[in-house]
Amino acid sequence: MDNPTDAPILKSMTFDSDLIIIGGGLNGPALALAAAQGGLSSTVIDTLPVASRAATDFDGRSYALALATQRLLKAIGLWDELAEKAQPMLEIKVTDGRAGEGPSPFFLHFDHAEIEEGPMGYMIEDRYLRRAFIDAMDANPKITLRNEETVIAQASDLHGASVTLASGETLRARLLIGSDGRRSGTAERAGIKRTGWNYGQTALVCAIEHEKPHGGIAHQFFMPSGPLAILPLTGNRSSVVWSETDANAARIQALDTEEYLDALRPAFGDFLGEIKLAGARFTYPLNLTIAERFIAERLALIGDAAHGMHPIAGQGLNAGLRDVAALAEVMILAMRRGEDIASPLVLERYQQWRRFDTTTLAAATDTFNRLFSNDNPFLRLGRDLGMGLINSVPSLRRNFIREAAGLTGDLPKLMTGRAL
Repeated sequence: MDNPTDAPILKSMTFDSDLIIIGGGLNGPALALAAAQGGLSSTVIDTLPVASRAATDFDGRSYALALATQRLLKAIGLWDELAEKAQPMLEIKVTDGRAGEGPSPFFLHFDHAEIEEGPMGYMIEDRYLRRAFIDAMDANPKITLRNEETVIAQASDLHGASVTLASGETLRARLLIGSDGRRSGTAERAGIKRTGWNYGQTALVCAIEHEKPHGGIAHQFFMPSGPLAILPLTGNRSSVVWSETDANAARIQALDTEEYLDALRPAFGDFLGEIKLAGARFTYPLNLTIAERFIAERLALIGDAAHGMHPIAGQGLNAGLRDVAALAEVMILAMRRGEDIASPLVLERYQQWRRFDTTTLAAATDTFNRLFSNDNPFLRLGRDLGMGLINSVPSLRRNFIREAAGLTGDLPKLMTGRAL
């Protein structure tokens, strides 16, 4: 073979499955389950052992699910198991200020009572969501999960696609799916370039137990070094996503538990009473990275492999699952019309559906972060007055609530709760 990244292709191909999904996090399994509704089979390749994905101890990681994402989980059969473990987000409060000084008098307050659909979203712990996906895949005969496997080569032609695993095995499918994160090897092997930049910020992520109940209220506090999100979990617990400069984050992460809490308290405040850590602490470097194309020959990218953005609006997983819903719908409709699910025309429909939405969202998160992550007095005045204006106009406030709930735009069927 001339190209060492190429896997062998046979012109008369028999397929191991319709899809090979590279990446076993959350988006990949979601696509496998959604595709199975239309009769499409999937092989999900994950580098991690299943035991690490299915760990039952709370490690501090959680996800903010928009209402539309909750509807997708219901449509693919997961929500009944998750509902009692999820915390509804009933209100969102957005403030601006400096750590230790309290918030600005200008703020945004979103209340789910202003829309008819219900809570704006839900918080769910990582351990519960991953376990639900693993159990659902195990129970579905259309899905094969291959753990502790790494793809080292891939290839495609008019007839199909293939991957070679580090174990030496070759698998063949109609379509390859890259769901392998911001440094997607799938995209790189396909020659898909990326654009983006680092923010010079790192997210400190943990969970906190607190003395007082949170009331289902999510808080976003904008500080000069970056935003602090306090997101309600079940019980008297909250998830914290705390953006700091890279240098400050490294210093804070190296502190012991009590010193870490002492560093957090001025920003967190005392409105929930005494606080203590619940679970482990994590850090994630923050950057923007968007694939220049979401598709190639017999290949499609979803989730962070297609677009990774700042967590300022909490839309990372939600945007990835909207990719899942759109791609599954495009493929299944194509199959029902007798089309090749991996033809350029079919894949272009997916790209057109998702490209504008994700680019717009990435630009918005980038702009918000740049606007709020500074201490320029003129920008502070402008953004505070802007928040006050939006908060005082019910129609604007309602539009923001619907946007946060994922209810705007051209929604795929799964995001409305309808099965494919």
